[in-house]
Amino acid sequence: MEVKLSDTIAETLEGLILDGTFADGERLDEVQLAQRFAVSRTPLREAFQRLAQSGLVQQIPRRGVFVRQPGPIELVEMFEVMAELEAACARLAATRITEDALDELAAANERCRRAMENRDSDGYYRENERFHAILYRQSGNRFLEKECRRLQRRLTPFRRLQLRLRGRLAQSMAEHEAIVKSLRAGDPRQAADMVRAHVAVQGEKFHNLRHGLAPSH
Repeated sequence: MEVKLSDTIAETLEGLILDGTFADGERLDEVQLAQRFAVSRTPLREAFQRLAQSGLVQQIPRRGVFVRQPGPIELVEMFEVMAELEAACARLAATRITEDALDELAAANERCRRAMENRDSDGYYRENERFHAILYRQSGNRFLEKECRRLQRRLTPFRRLQLRLRGRLAQSMAEHEAIVKSLRAGDPRQAADMVRAHVAVQGEKFHNLRHGLAPSH
């Protein structure tokens, strides 16, 4: 899948915000950043829109775009909600998922494995997104799917970042395989428990990682 220029810029800016290069409340200078990335303002503004969706910046009319660092309590709360929403998807999907979708999950897992072997955490995350999108869709509940996608966008930079922790890719891969196994078995409770633990551990590990990054407000 081809990565858009605006997505590449957004991911770079995410890293600069999360490592404290851009401080909480700092205004992002559109002219300077356009020069820095050697791009026009259009892809840069698209990148700002993506950052706004994940809550890392606030766009204030006639004033500009400002960095917004979420605090640790807010992050933990969001991960708790994400874990419960995805667990609900898994519980419903265990009795509704199609054989074709199970094959899709297995294929996404295989691509995750290749990314893991190449130590490509960002490539792994892109395939991981596909894996979770299939799970949302197979819940058979469009409202739940929409809410999961909305919160997933909000947590994207943080879920990507925690995959860079040593050993996390292999652990995530093993969790994916256990999730698919429980879905194939048609076990709603086990599938929900597996997914809940898979997402919740991200929040816990991210909290440990976040402690060494930029200070939160």
